[in-house]
Amino acid sequence: MYGGDLLRYARLHRAVPVLAGTAVVAVLSALFGGARIALPSLGSASLAAGIPYRHELPLLSAVFLTAALGGAMAAHEQTGTRAAYRLRTVYCGALTLWTCFLSFATETFAAGPDQGAVFVRSLLIWFGLALVSLRLLGPQLGWALPLASALLLIWYPLGWWDWTANPAGDLASWLLATAALTSGTTATAATPWRLALLRGGCRYRPR
Repeated sequence: MYGGDLLRYARLHRAVPVLAGTAVVAVLSALFGGARIALPSLGSASLAAGIPYRHELPLLSAVFLTAALGGAMAAHEQTGTRAAYRLRTVYCGALTLWTCFLSFATETFAAGPDQGAVFVRSLLIWFGLALVSLRLLGPQLGWALPLASALLLIWYPLGWWDWTANPAGDLASWLLATAALTSGTTATAATPWRLALLRGGCRYRPR
């Protein structure tokens, strides 16, 4: 795999729109993340002042990242070779790392490193859920599971499960981020030919 291959792959898989979208989210969070939105809560009466925008904005970045897995050839790429899968993995990994770095930097500048870590943690959790959603529901519904989880956090906030509000060092939230990202990458790796190999119904292994 060469740098030229990665650049061509990036051009064909919406690298510029994805990077632009995640950059806009990072800047919006830095500028207006402290503003609060009034949302109905079923689980807590202490949120009358609303929820900070920056608690929910990582969801947008996560969904933007899943757009990198789409495209006109997305369905055909599911049966691609191992080399093609490695290229896809490197491309998505690079986008994710850059988005995390940019988000952490802007949040640290605006609200401190702890808030930067919380933003990145939320981004990773929602990205993992978005990858699972892509596999289960199809390429147009990567937002479905992240949105469902966000609604649950809005309705039942401030519990141990609320990774958007828990401190930066909260172990349970980081374990949840690890589990979500692991589930997402496993779902992405579960291509049709890999599943066929596991079932023993395919003897050919793409190279």
